[in-house]
Amino acid sequence: MGSERQYIELYEKARQMICSHSSDVMNDVRDEAFECFKQLGFPTRKVERYKYTDMSKLFEPDYGLNLNRLDIPVNPYDAFRCDVPNLSTSLYFVLNDSFYQKALPKNHLPEGVIVGSLCEESVKNPQFIANYYAKIAEKNQDAITALNTMLAQDGLLVYIPKNVKLDKTIQVINILRSDVDLMVNRRVLVVLEQGAEAKLLFCDHTADNRQFLTTQVIEAYVGENASLDLYCLEETHYKNVRVSNLYIQQEANSRLRHHVITLHNGITRNQVNLAFKGEGAECDLCGCVIADKEQHVDNNTLIDHQVGHCSSHELYKYVLDEKSVGAFAGKVLVRHDAQKTTSEEVNQNLCTTKEARMFTQPMLEIYADDVKCSHGSTVGQLNDAAMFYMRQRGISEKEARLLLEFAFVNEVIDRIQMEPLRDRLRYLVEKRFRGELNKCEGCKLCK
Repeated sequence: MGSERQYIELYEKARQMICSHSSDVMNDVRDEAFECFKQLGFPTRKVERYKYTDMSKLFEPDYGLNLNRLDIPVNPYDAFRCDVPNLSTSLYFVLNDSFYQKALPKNHLPEGVIVGSLCEESVKNPQFIANYYAKIAEKNQDAITALNTMLAQDGLLVYIPKNVKLDKTIQVINILRSDVDLMVNRRVLVVLEQGAEAKLLFCDHTADNRQFLTTQVIEAYVGENASLDLYCLEETHYKNVRVSNLYIQQEANSRLRHHVITLHNGITRNQVNLAFKGEGAECDLCGCVIADKEQHVDNNTLIDHQVGHCSSHELYKYVLDEKSVGAFAGKVLVRHDAQKTTSEEVNQNLCTTKEARMFTQPMLEIYADDVKCSHGSTVGQLNDAAMFYMRQRGISEKEARLLLEFAFVNEVIDRIQMEPLRDRLRYLVEKRFRGELNKCEGCKLCK
């Protein structure tokens, strides 16, 4: 073993410390996750789902970890201003991997709704959390999930009771803050009971010029007739490594919209694992990536149609400049009993330089015969005819290029249901293409 050794030794030495700053529910699955990690080891490029990103290399550096849960002296409500303001959201913060609860918003949530510390809530109601925590996250099949499960000490819980429909979006700002290079293991549990409706917006930011490595595992349960919109926006920096695994379970007639948007990053790998458990469910997965310099963005999705009469739609678009690297691998699995399945998978990409690289692999694996499934991908450059047309009408080359790139990704942005977020993202994407998006406006942390 190579990179794994330091994490194995760390856990063996620090297990008691890790457990002492967490809950019984989270501790109960640590040793099992540790054994899974030892057995699996970091996936190599020979593992199909990881062939575009070298995991061992990402975990080689010796990062610090805040296992003793030392306090971070900052009130993010006073100091931080996200690039997506004024959406009339219920705003919460996660500092590194801990839910910030020293100050909370004055928003009034409907009765029974919980947005809070996963660790604290699992102490208050251990049986409820134990019913969901680490149940669909495949620690025995994925080493990153196993590593996160054995090291995570806190995180975020979002619980929406039966038939409760939230008017306001829940916005969670994930802030990475440290005086030294830091590894963060963040955990998120989202539970929507039958008939519940919620919109969640996760915004990832870095507040310090340090090397950060983040593992994130999200488990989302979408109950019968429930509806979840989950938006994830990354605006970090080139020193940031982010490995996120999202596990989703959908019951009958449920609806999911998931958008992942990468505007600034270093190395990012997002993995989605979605399973349909009840008939009549539908999902819409969208991704938008804008990368330049030597940034690396890898999106990997698996949609498992286990039952019939469900529909899935995927649209991922990349714009790659300079020496950036993009990867998309999406697999749709239609099982024997999943008749009347509808599935569409599209990946479209622009490489604006000869040095940019895009790897794309849309896949269908179908064992039912009464289905409507399609998939496709394209990799190209800016349209020369369109560029010539605009240049002939007095538009500069730089502006013409920006207009074409913006029009290309706008199809993904248009699918966002929240109009204020949709408008704000158009503004941020334009700034990103112009090279003007450096830090969040009005933020006091970076001054």
